[in-house]
Formats: sequence, structure tokens, C-alpha cells
Amino acid sequence: MGGVARGGVGGGCKAWMEGAGAKKYLWVATFFCNFVVMNIDDKDIESTASPILYLLPVPLSDVAPDAVMPQCNIDVARRVKHFIVEDVRSARRFLKRCDRSIDIDTLTFYELNEHTDPREVASMLEPMKRGCDMAVVSEAGCPAVADPGALAVAEAHRLGMRVCPLVGPSSILLALMASGFNGQTFAFAGYLPYDSSERMRMLKEMQRRVERERQTQIFIETPYRNNKLIAELCRQLPRNMQLCVASDITGARQSIITRTLGAWSKARYDYDKIPAIFLLYS
Repeated sequence: MGGVARGGVGGGCKAWMEGAGAKKYLWVATFFCNFVVMNIDDKDIESTASPILYLLPVPLSDVAPDAVMPQCNIDVARRVKHFIVEDVRSARRFLKRCDRSIDIDTLTFYELNEHTDPREVASMLEPMKRGCDMAVVSEAGCPAVADPGALAVAEAHRLGMRVCPLVGPSSILLALMASGFNGQTFAFAGYLPYDSSERMRMLKEMQRRVERERQTQIFIETPYRNNKLIAELCRQLPRNMQLCVASDITGARQSIITRTLGAWSKARYDYDKIPAIFLLYS
């Protein structure tokens, strides 16, 4: 079940401001994290600033956050005091990597993952009802994309709250960019079914979409099954169909290779226990 981890509420519920005098400068993040400066009177802050649910990406690999994300993301991580996270321990580690001076014990964490009862999600947004900004943090990559955080985003919209997606690494888009496949029309299928008959049915449907609709098919597998998956694709799909395997994206062992299934069947490879994403095209 989802839950909340508390270390004290702390500050951060008011708009962040810098400067001195009767006028202050309020920095507002735009959709792509560019910043514009707005001149706002002190007395207007409480009435004009409404809380924001930030969608805060996490690195895909073991790299420093500032290597794959803009500085404004780090600023949000420093400022926000309430987080909706997939896993509390990994979220705490991520925030410490953003800035070691962050006092983790003053933060509040609400856990939202595959085991969370959807009925609990509304209560996780209570800090926003009190005027506090919040952030959704995934295990890796962009939150709310193939991620339970989408439930929090949907609830925020239902309540009329502001949502701000921040720039960061997405394995789906980075793999598609580097594959050489059709980026105009594509589909992400998530994990393939474990049941063999259902798995075969999905593979044949992917083949149909590639051949008839020219649509790139993107999917993932449990890392310890990566090698078996590639062998299965080579057996079940046409040899001239192309497969791109993108592993450890943005990491030190990054590998992105596109070749036909016929070539993959003769190649030597080992993706065992390495996070990877797979793309099919023809």
C-alpha cells in the first residue's frame, strides 16, 4: 500500500522569492524550464501564486543529476518539501545527489507505486490544498510516463491544480531518437506478456503494425530476460525486420545498436541484467 514518510513539514509552502525592497523578482519556470522574470508586489504574492505539481525526472543511469538535467530541476528539488515518489529510499538518494545540503528529515514523502490503492492518491495532494508545491519523482526517467505517477497528475487536473513537467531523460524518446526508426508514428507497449501465447499474439500484432502502418514498436523486458527476448525475436519475426537495442542509456556502458534480426541471430551480445529498451521497425 502507498503511504507517507515524514520527517517534519518544514518550510517551502510560500512562493520562492529573491531580492530586496517593495518589489521582488519571482522566477517562474515555463514548460521547457526556461525562466522569465515577473515584477510582482509583495502584497500580491499570496493571491497570485497557486501551488504547482512538478514532474521531476530522475537520471536513467548512475550519473550526476546535473549531467542530464537543467539547473532549474535542481532548484525545484532544493525548494520543494513534499514529494510523491515510487520508492522513498531511492527518492531520498536522488535528492541528496541533487544537493547534499538538502535536509531529508524535513521532507514529506508519499509513496505511489503499483501496490498503492488508487483511492489513496487524492489524500497525497493535501499539501497542495494548503498552498505548498509538490513534486512527483519516479524510480528513473520521466515521471507519469509508463509510471504510477500518472495517477497523481490525473488527480491534480481533476482538482484544477497546476501541473509543470520538467525537462529530463526519457528512455523511450532517447532510444527512438538514436534508433533511426520512424519517429512520426510510434507506440510504447511496456512489458511483453509473460504467457507464451499472449506474448506471441502481441509480437505478431507488432509485426502487423510495423509492416502495414509503418509504426515503430517500443517495449521493455525484465533485465535478466533480455538475451532470451532477443533470441525469441530472431526466431519468431522476419529476418529482415530491424531491431534496435538501447541499453544503459546516458550511462557509462551505453550501447545503442540497430541491425536486422538476421544479423542479430549471428551476433554476439550480452544484455543480461542491464536495463534496456527494444524497438522494432522495417
